[in-house]
Amino acid sequence: MTRTSGGGRVARGGGPIHRIYSVVVFVVLASLDNVAIGLVPPLYRPISDTLHVNVSAIGLVTAVNFLVSAVAAVGWAYYGDRTNRKPLLMIGTLLWALGTAGSAAAGNYPEFFGAAGGWPAFFAAQAVAAIGLGAVGSVGFSVVTDLISPSRRGLVMSFWGLSQGVGTLAGTLLGGILGSTDWRLPFLVLSVAGLVATVAYLFTYDIQRGQSEPELAGAIATGHEYDYRIGRADLPVILGRRTNRWLILQGLTAQAAFGSLVWLPVLFQERAEDQGLSTATAIIVGSVFATLFQLGGVLSIVGGLVGDALQRRTPRGRALVAAVGILAAVPFYLVLFFVPIRIDVPDGAGAGTVIGAVLGSVLTEPTVGFSLLTALLALALTSANSPNWFALIADVNPPEHRGTVYSLGNLVNGVGRAAGNGLVGVAFQGLRAAFPPPLNFAVGLAAFQLFFIPTGIMYWLASRTSPRDIGDVHTLLHDRADEVRADGG
Repeated sequence: MTRTSGGGRVARGGGPIHRIYSVVVFVVLASLDNVAIGLVPPLYRPISDTLHVNVSAIGLVTAVNFLVSAVAAVGWAYYGDRTNRKPLLMIGTLLWALGTAGSAAAGNYPEFFGAAGGWPAFFAAQAVAAIGLGAVGSVGFSVVTDLISPSRRGLVMSFWGLSQGVGTLAGTLLGGILGSTDWRLPFLVLSVAGLVATVAYLFTYDIQRGQSEPELAGAIATGHEYDYRIGRADLPVILGRRTNRWLILQGLTAQAAFGSLVWLPVLFQERAEDQGLSTATAIIVGSVFATLFQLGGVLSIVGGLVGDALQRRTPRGRALVAAVGILAAVPFYLVLFFVPIRIDVPDGAGAGTVIGAVLGSVLTEPTVGFSLLTALLALALTSANSPNWFALIADVNPPEHRGTVYSLGNLVNGVGRAAGNGLVGVAFQGLRAAFPPPLNFAVGLAAFQLFFIPTGIMYWLASRTSPRDIGDVHTLLHDRADEVRADGG
């Protein structure tokens, strides 16, 4: 831990409207970076056809990008915990917008410059976007936690997490609808949105580190600055907190399961083609079904509220809510993948007509309605993980450690998600001999949801260590508030 010198930094603005605007910008950006993540899977086949590679090669891009983004986030977060965070967020946003635009212009797959007019390669452009995305999640998380009081962390972080889930759904929908006839179009639209978000950053409130902590509120209100910053010597301290270890490690198994779910549009696309629909129509059907079936993520707000309520009764609360939610969801996922559904839509019709038919089938086709209910329950239960994970990181770490801890967790998440996304594709191919499509997709996805079981166990272990770690942080911040006042005179 180090302390900065040179006096306090005067925050610009900070009135209620300015603060609300700033929160909205951060939440929207968290959503946009997940739009970029969800954009590619519905378009695996048309992109692979254009670039003359196997579908699995495009799937590999998604898996590698999870890992690249997670590795980059560690560096972004460490410097974000040491310096002014706004410039880092703007640079990261510009990078992913540039990479997304380059993806739209890609004329080849493996080489950065190829014979197709010198256009950038899809793989390289996506890697640039992934590096930029690493800043948005890790540095943005650190900023948002400084706007939220501990008693409301679960609720507000549920909106932060929900925005990411909504972004993934929007990316799935945007890719499936806009990309059904031209896969490049959604990438262009998203790159423009990234440029607009960068401009919006210029007008956000300069949020002070630690300003939401009750222990520091008095000192900050009287003009003092919380000037503690992370240093290299803090890294063993971070890993020495037992709750941090469980919060970081759970991502390896949780994200192996979550990473496999990016293939959900492909499962329903294969089911549609198996029932005789053309590829173009099946892409739309798969994207809409996958979007509908993931709407249960909206109920992460409930998970955040329950976590806040239980945390006020016991410091084990948030971790217990996450553990129960994760474990209870597994049976519902298994049902979702195997229940047969009847897809009755007009083949070759426009996107609007196909979407209307899919939405109507929720009420007219019992198998679709039952599948939707099962999916809502499964996603609602697992969504309790996200807000309580975010809130726990803030609860058990001082302000100058939070971005780095988040990024370390995100790195492990990226490894798990990359493994889940990549290995499930291999599993699909290996299962084809015993289970013809689309059954091979259902069996593969179901098997990967079993990774949620060790995830739930690790959250239970975190519930046993979190009370002591939370108490240690409260004591530390009380002592630092006294030091800040004493040094400031």
